[in-house]
Amino acid sequence: MIRSVLAVLAGIVVLTIISFGIEAAVDPLLMRMFAVTLPDAAALSRNFPARLLMLAYTTFSIGLGGYVTAWIAKRARIWHAAIMSAVEVAFTLYVMIAAPFPEAHQAPLWWWIAGMILMVPAACLGAELRVGQSSRRTLPRVS
Repeated sequence: MIRSVLAVLAGIVVLTIISFGIEAAVDPLLMRMFAVTLPDAAALSRNFPARLLMLAYTTFSIGLGGYVTAWIAKRARIWHAAIMSAVEVAFTLYVMIAAPFPEAHQAPLWWWIAGMILMVPAACLGAELRVGQSSRRTLPRVS
Protein backbone atom coordinates (compact mmCIF):
# COMPACT_ATOMS: atom_id res chain seq x y z
CA MET A 1 0.00 0.00 0.00
CA ILE A 2 2.75 2.45 0.93
CA ARG A 3 4.65 1.61 -2.25
CA SER A 4 1.49 2.28 -4.28
CA VAL A 5 0.96 5.70 -2.71
CA LEU A 6 4.63 6.57 -3.16
CA ALA A 7 4.52 5.46 -6.79
CA VAL A 8 1.53 7.70 -7.54
CA LEU A 9 3.03 10.65 -5.66
CA ALA A 10 6.39 10.21 -7.38
CA GLY A 11 4.71 10.20 -10.77
CA ILE A 12 2.89 13.43 -9.97
CA VAL A 13 6.09 15.06 -8.70
CA VAL A 14 8.03 13.98 -11.81
CA LEU A 15 5.39 15.17 -14.26
CA THR A 16 5.10 18.50 -12.43
CA ILE A 17 8.85 19.13 -12.31
CA ILE A 18 9.40 18.11 -15.93
CA SER A 19 6.42 20.10 -17.23
CA PHE A 20 7.25 23.29 -15.36
CA GLY A 21 10.95 22.88 -16.20
CA ILE A 22 10.25 22.60 -19.91
CA GLU A 23 7.83 25.53 -19.72
CA ALA A 24 10.41 27.66 -17.91
CA ALA A 25 12.90 27.01 -20.71
CA VAL A 26 10.58 27.02 -23.74
CA ASP A 27 8.39 30.06 -23.04
CA PRO A 28 11.23 32.62 -22.90
CA LEU A 29 12.88 30.94 -25.87
CA LEU A 30 9.71 31.20 -27.97
CA MET A 31 9.20 34.83 -26.96
CA ARG A 32 12.81 35.61 -27.92
CA MET A 33 12.74 33.71 -31.21
CA PHE A 34 9.36 35.10 -32.29
CA ALA A 35 9.45 38.50 -30.61
CA VAL A 36 7.07 40.12 -33.09
CA THR A 37 4.41 37.39 -32.91
CA LEU A 38 4.92 36.52 -29.23
CA PRO A 39 5.94 39.73 -27.45
CA ASP A 40 4.68 38.63 -24.03
CA ALA A 41 3.14 35.75 -22.07
CA ALA A 42 -0.40 36.80 -22.99
CA ALA A 43 0.40 36.56 -26.71
CA LEU A 44 2.07 33.22 -26.09
CA SER A 45 -1.05 31.87 -24.41
CA ARG A 46 -3.26 32.95 -27.32
CA ASN A 47 -1.00 31.52 -30.02
CA PHE A 48 -2.34 28.22 -31.38
CA PRO A 49 1.01 26.67 -32.45
CA ALA A 50 2.54 27.60 -29.09
CA ARG A 51 -0.43 26.02 -27.30
CA LEU A 52 0.01 22.82 -29.33
CA LEU A 53 3.69 22.74 -28.35
CA MET A 54 2.70 23.19 -24.70
CA LEU A 55 0.15 20.41 -25.02
CA ALA A 56 2.82 18.16 -26.52
CA TYR A 57 5.37 18.68 -23.76
CA THR A 58 2.70 18.43 -21.08
CA THR A 59 1.58 15.10 -22.55
CA PHE A 60 5.22 13.98 -22.67
CA SER A 61 5.64 14.97 -19.01
CA ILE A 62 2.58 12.96 -18.03
CA GLY A 63 3.99 9.98 -19.93
CA LEU A 64 7.20 10.29 -17.91
CA GLY A 65 5.13 10.49 -14.75
CA GLY A 66 3.39 7.25 -15.76
CA TYR A 67 6.76 5.65 -16.47
CA VAL A 68 8.10 6.58 -13.03
CA THR A 69 4.88 5.44 -11.37
CA ALA A 70 5.16 2.05 -13.07
CA TRP A 71 8.85 1.80 -12.22
CA ILE A 72 8.18 2.29 -8.51
CA ALA A 73 4.89 0.34 -8.32
CA LYS A 74 6.29 -3.09 -9.30
CA ARG A 75 2.78 -4.59 -9.58
CA ALA A 76 -0.37 -3.45 -11.40
CA ARG A 77 1.85 -0.84 -13.02
CA ILE A 78 -0.56 0.40 -15.62
CA TRP A 79 -3.34 0.72 -13.03
CA HIS A 80 -1.05 2.79 -10.83
CA ALA A 81 -0.26 5.07 -13.77
CA ALA A 82 -3.96 5.40 -14.56
CA ILE A 83 -4.64 6.33 -10.94
CA MET A 84 -1.80 8.85 -11.02
CA SER A 85 -3.26 10.47 -14.13
CA ALA A 86 -6.79 10.42 -12.67
CA VAL A 87 -5.45 12.33 -9.65
CA GLU A 88 -3.84 14.80 -12.05
CA VAL A 89 -7.15 15.17 -13.93
CA ALA A 90 -8.84 15.91 -10.59
CA PHE A 91 -6.20 18.55 -9.78
CA THR A 92 -6.69 20.12 -13.20
CA LEU A 93 -10.46 20.18 -12.81
CA TYR A 94 -10.09 21.80 -9.41
CA VAL A 95 -7.83 24.53 -10.80
CA MET A 96 -10.22 25.13 -13.69
CA ILE A 97 -13.26 25.41 -11.43
CA ALA A 98 -11.81 27.07 -8.33
CA ALA A 99 -10.06 30.00 -9.99
CA PRO A 100 -11.90 32.71 -11.92
CA PHE A 101 -11.28 32.12 -15.57
CA PRO A 102 -9.99 35.18 -17.42
CA GLU A 103 -7.87 36.45 -14.56
CA ALA A 104 -6.29 33.18 -13.48
CA HIS A 105 -6.09 31.30 -16.77
CA GLN A 106 -4.84 32.62 -20.02
CA ALA A 107 -5.22 29.20 -21.61
CA PRO A 108 -8.33 28.58 -23.70
CA LEU A 109 -10.88 26.03 -22.55
CA TRP A 110 -10.08 23.63 -25.43
CA TRP A 111 -6.50 23.39 -24.17
CA TRP A 112 -7.61 22.35 -20.67
CA ILE A 113 -10.04 19.77 -22.04
CA ALA A 114 -7.55 18.34 -24.53
CA GLY A 115 -4.95 18.06 -21.78
CA MET A 116 -7.34 16.19 -19.51
CA ILE A 117 -8.37 13.84 -22.32
CA LEU A 118 -4.73 13.00 -23.06
CA MET A 119 -3.65 12.49 -19.44
CA VAL A 120 -4.78 8.92 -18.86
CA PRO A 121 -3.60 7.52 -22.22
CA ALA A 122 -0.25 9.31 -21.91
CA ALA A 123 0.38 8.01 -18.40
CA CYS A 124 -0.66 4.48 -19.39
CA LEU A 125 1.64 4.62 -22.42
CA GLY A 126 4.53 5.65 -20.19
CA ALA A 127 3.71 2.77 -17.84
CA GLU A 128 3.46 0.37 -20.77
CA LEU A 129 6.94 1.42 -21.90
CA ARG A 130 8.25 0.61 -18.43
CA VAL A 131 6.42 -2.73 -18.36
CA GLY A 132 7.90 -3.56 -21.76
CA GLN A 133 11.41 -2.73 -20.57
CA SER A 134 11.14 -4.80 -17.43
CA SER A 135 9.64 -7.80 -19.24
CA ARG A 136 12.51 -7.80 -21.76
CA ARG A 137 15.02 -7.93 -18.93
CA THR A 138 13.35 -10.87 -17.20
CA LEU A 139 13.28 -13.17 -20.22
CA PRO A 140 16.02 -15.78 -20.20
CA ARG A 141 18.78 -15.40 -22.72
CA VAL A 142 18.89 -17.88 -25.54
CA SER A 143 22.39 -18.84 -26.61
